[in-house]
Amino acid sequence: MSGGVVDVLIIGAGPSGLSCAIEARRAGFSALNVEKGCLVNSLYNYPTNMTFFTTSELLEIGGIPFPSTSAKPTRQEAMEYYRRVSEHYRLDLRLYTSVEKVEGADGDFQVHVRDRASRPEILHARKLVLASGYYDLPNLLDVPGEELPKVQHYYREPHPYFGSDVVVVGGKNSAAIAALELWRHGARVTLVHRGPGVHHHVKYWIRPDLENRIRNGEIKAHFNTFVKEINDYTVLLQTASGPLRIPNDFVLALTGYRPDFRFMEKLGIEFTSIDHKPVVNPETLESNVPGIYLAGVVIAGTRTSEVFIENGRFHGLQIANHMKAKLLTAAPERVSIPTHLRNRE
Repeated sequence: MSGGVVDVLIIGAGPSGLSCAIEARRAGFSALNVEKGCLVNSLYNYPTNMTFFTTSELLEIGGIPFPSTSAKPTRQEAMEYYRRVSEHYRLDLRLYTSVEKVEGADGDFQVHVRDRASRPEILHARKLVLASGYYDLPNLLDVPGEELPKVQHYYREPHPYFGSDVVVVGGKNSAAIAALELWRHGARVTLVHRGPGVHHHVKYWIRPDLENRIRNGEIKAHFNTFVKEINDYTVLLQTASGPLRIPNDFVLALTGYRPDFRFMEKLGIEFTSIDHKPVVNPETLESNVPGIYLAGVVIAGTRTSEVFIENGRFHGLQIANHMKAKLLTAAPERVSIPTHLRNRE
C-alpha cells in the first residue's frame, strides 16, 4: 500500500484471486487480497482425498510450475502449490477477514472489513476485483429439518459415516463421488436425485461405476425424487410412485453452490436475465460499475460449471492490462500512476 491506499483490492484468495494479485504486481500496481477464510479456502473445503480432473499444468498461476507425483494432482498438492506461489510473490494477504460493505467510487473505494476478532477497519483502494468464488454458499433444499446437525452441504471423507444410513442428494460429480466412497467405506447409501438418472456431466470413468453399483443394488437410488422432510431418524421422499419414508442417520445435500448475488447487487452490479450472469465486459472483465472487476467463477452466474481454475486463472492478466490502460490515461489528480508506467509516457 502507498499512503494507506492500495491500487487494487481483491476480494478472495483462491487461485483466480491470487492470479489477479500476481498480475497486478507484475504490472507495477500494489495489490491486497482480502479473504474471509484461509488461503484457497474452497480447495481446503474440498473432499480430503480429492484428485483433480485436470492436469497440474492447467492449475498453474504466475508462471510457477506445479510439480505433482501423478498426472492428476491431489487437493493436498494443490494447497501446497498455492502456498508456495503466495510466498514466492510475497503477496499481501488479509486472511480470515470478511468484507461487510463497500462505499465510494472508481479511484476511491472504501472497503469496510472485520478481522477474525470482529475488529472493524476501513481499507482504501482505487480498483476492486471480486474473485470470491461460489463454494461458500450451497444451494439449499429448503425443507423442514435441513437445519439439523445431521445435514451437511459439504463432504470431506467417508470414515465418519461407517455403519450408517446416509442419503446423498444430487446427481453430478460431487454426489457420485461421495456415494461411491461412502459405500466402499461401509456406509449404507441411498442416492436421491430430481433428474431421471445419473447426470450426463458425471465424469466418464465415474458414471459407469456408480450405475453398476446401483444396478447391483449395492447403492440404492431414487430418481425423479425430491426430499420433502428430514427428521432425527428418517427422511421423507417424494418419489414418482408417491411418498416414501426411509431410515436415515445423515444427509449429504450435495446440490451445488452459487455466487453471493446479494453482495454483488449491493455493489451495484447488474445481471442479465439469462442464468443471472453479471454484466461484464468480456475483454476487460470490468463490470457495469466503473472500477469494479470480476474474476473467476462469479462471472458465470448460476452456470458455475463453465468457469474453472483452468480458465479463471487468466482473468488476472485481462484485468491488469485494462488497469494499465486506464491508469495511464486517468487524470493525475484522481489516480497515482506507478513510477515505471509514468516513465513509459
